[in-house]
Amino acid sequence: MAVFAYRMPAGLAGLATLYGALTGLFPIGWIVLSAVFLYNLSVKCGSFATLCRSIESITGDRRLQALLIAFCFGAFLEGCAGFGAPVAITAGMLVGLGFQPVYAAGICLLANSTPVAYGSIGIPIITAGKTSGLDPNLIGLMAAHQLPILSLVTPLWLIVFMSGWKGAREVWPAIVVTALTYTITMVLVATYMGPALPNILSSLVSLVALTLLLRVWKPATIWRFPGEKEHDETASKPLEFVELIRGWTPFLILILCVGNWGMPGIHSILDSVTHVFKFGGLSRIILENHKPLSNEFKFGWLSAAGTSIFAGVFLTMAFLRIPLKQAGEVFGATLVQLRNPLITIASIVAFAYLANDSGMTVAMGRALVVTGHYFPLVSPIVGWIGVFVSGSDTSANALFSNMQKQAALHLHLNPLLTVSANTAGGVTAKMISPQSIAVACASARMVGEEGLLFRTALPHSIGFLAIMCALTYLQAYTMPWMIPPLPAASVEAAASGPVPLGTAGWTILAISLALLAVLALVNANRKTAKA
Repeated sequence: MAVFAYRMPAGLAGLATLYGALTGLFPIGWIVLSAVFLYNLSVKCGSFATLCRSIESITGDRRLQALLIAFCFGAFLEGCAGFGAPVAITAGMLVGLGFQPVYAAGICLLANSTPVAYGSIGIPIITAGKTSGLDPNLIGLMAAHQLPILSLVTPLWLIVFMSGWKGAREVWPAIVVTALTYTITMVLVATYMGPALPNILSSLVSLVALTLLLRVWKPATIWRFPGEKEHDETASKPLEFVELIRGWTPFLILILCVGNWGMPGIHSILDSVTHVFKFGGLSRIILENHKPLSNEFKFGWLSAAGTSIFAGVFLTMAFLRIPLKQAGEVFGATLVQLRNPLITIASIVAFAYLANDSGMTVAMGRALVVTGHYFPLVSPIVGWIGVFVSGSDTSANALFSNMQKQAALHLHLNPLLTVSANTAGGVTAKMISPQSIAVACASARMVGEEGLLFRTALPHSIGFLAIMCALTYLQAYTMPWMIPPLPAASVEAAASGPVPLGTAGWTILAISLALLAVLALVNANRKTAKA
């Protein structure tokens, strides 16, 4: 199609494909490999079994476990890292708990929707600001006026997907607490602190609130999958504090590493260690802004999210005293386990870059701009297409944000609405993006069943997209008071870059160092006690 339908020279098509395949392997494949390695290592050393017992001690109900892990913990990981890490880690955790693979993968894909907009320390919103020249704080604020409807619905929809409406009614207090705490915190943080921290703070608040609720409330019946043995709450003894900390050590370290790796100040230092490889021919492709396509492949191995996970692996080995030989055996087995999924991911991302560079994606977007008065109704669809093709809300915003802005100005609409709609529509496609499907199948051990998972997620994606389309249209013509006023000077002003976090990054780093010290002390005391 690229060569014959879009008249792309075969050599350039080959370069674009190779560039995309390398991007699929790094940083995306690197994230999956590191995350699954950490998971396999935790299984091998026994800490994952302890972690599962601790979750089972909170609740043996599969519905509530899905809220705790897929929604709350997954949103935290999305806020810290994104790019496949949340689905890779949470799907593996649910399978380890005993979830059926198709449900584990499907639930994690459904949960990984709303958090995508503020993922990776707000990178999608910041990218939209850079591309469109609008203030990313205002784009993030506008997104907070669109996404709450999805964040309120998603916890309910996860439970309905698992157990039907009857099952959802049985755990409505947990659904309400999870949805409200997450949504309210997200809106407040996006309004007053910018787009960098909404995911991280709202997911932590929601996780703590749900855990506290489960201390004083339990569902009338413990729901398990059909054919699964019933959960016996009296069979498992409460875990001692030291044992509990040891079980959670790999994932506590993961949180600390991933959380601090993405902080702007730390990330900029790590990013200074970057090797650049040039694909000279790609500069022959001229973009709509009359600038050549970037021909540099940046191998920022130290600043990559996958490296932060791998750093967590080494710290886990140190704290849990895992022999290097044993870790090497687990890594070798992980490479064998993921050889086909990594090839799949590389192929999918190669297609995405070829589609972008050949003009396929732009052509799809332009076909929707001609809708005139009804453009706000289809504006989210543009973002939906971008994320479906590229697998990234950041990429979709980079590709279409300026087009959304120009169309809005031509139609005398506030461009904040359509640029934000590009993000909000994009998050609804994350669950059906081939890249996300491949990651979920790899983590849930469903390689070869990508088609089944796609068919499972597609109706939910279309339903969420329809909600965002209707909301955007209403905000454009019926509820314009929901759109923040746009300062005239900001229409052509370039966004300056990441939103400063002030002392927040260093505060989190200090807390992280303190927690690492506690982990070291607990595990040292455990060794002394055993001796």
